[in-house]
Amino acid sequence: MPYDPNKDEFLQAWENDETGLIVGLYRYEKGEPKLQIGPRSYTRRDGTKGNTKAGRLTIADVLWLEEILGEVTEKMNELYLKES
Repeated sequence: MPYDPNKDEFLQAWENDETGLIVGLYRYEKGEPKLQIGPRSYTRRDGTKGNTKAGRLTIADVLWLEEILGEVTEKMNELYLKES
């Protein structure tokens, strides 16, 4: 079965203000919630926003992930238990 973007459900996102790294929770169809690392947001010189692949993570990215992982885990558990 091919991927259907209409079945991909966005649940919640966190963004690092310093590095632009975004992590998000998504669920495909009725599956379990999963964490996506990336993309990375940035502001262009003309002031508009853009996104790019996360690429390799800096120490600032890793430390930020460490800070928010508890909150992300709680949200994933909450969503998972809600569906069970």
